[in-house]
Amino acid sequence: MRHSAVVIGGASGIGLAVAERLVSDGWPVAMIDGDAAALAAAADAIDNDDVLFIEADPTDEDNVAEAFDQVVDSLGLIGGLVAVAGFDRHASAEDTSAEMLREALDVNLVGPFIAAHAALERMGASLSIVNVGSVAGLRAHRGRLAVAASQAGLKLMSEVLALEVGNRGVRVNAVAAGPTEIEADGNGSGIAPRLMPQGRYAEPEEIAAAVAFLLSPEASYVNGHTLAVDGGFLAAALSGDKA
Repeated sequence: MRHSAVVIGGASGIGLAVAERLVSDGWPVAMIDGDAAALAAAADAIDNDDVLFIEADPTDEDNVAEAFDQVVDSLGLIGGLVAVAGFDRHASAEDTSAEMLREALDVNLVGPFIAAHAALERMGASLSIVNVGSVAGLRAHRGRLAVAASQAGLKLMSEVLALEVGNRGVRVNAVAAGPTEIEADGNGSGIAPRLMPQGRYAEPEEIAAAVAFLLSPEASYVNGHTLAVDGGFLAAALSGDKA
């Protein structure tokens, strides 16, 4: 029996695209999200007995532990974990409050840390963890202090985990996503699609494809790596200063 995969923040956007891709790849999937309405919509869209929809606060250790126990009881031991770091807000350094920074760290760093602990305690014979962050954690961007700091922490946390648990049948990698179509609410990079090297933003499914690869046996010797899926955003040295 194949081990299950858990997607934190899987009810919408990139997380939903990841969950749908893993279902199509044959994974039993649990989607854990704090947004009840989004979970209900995802449940309506995905009709599969091997998919579990669990409402839980990803930043609450007790909530997460209970959710992961439910996953094991229903779908079996965990072989894959995808944590989508979902805090994304624009504010200048002067307008960034301590409260905003704490929220960014809680959602983008502490949440994935809690999920990784829970998965390690309930893993099967092997475990692949993929933390989905942003290119904002790889290069300084104006108006992104809270996001950048938390995303940079996510990258380094992934590397430390890879270093410490790699000899236990565990791989830990990260995906740094570039601007995507789901950022139409104005929380994107500040770069107009026409200025991107490929002339467009990413589709969520393109990010999901990279995640699926890193989870798969084809990436069996990829560990502690951050894969930028950004359409050339970093290579072009784009920084969010143009619109």
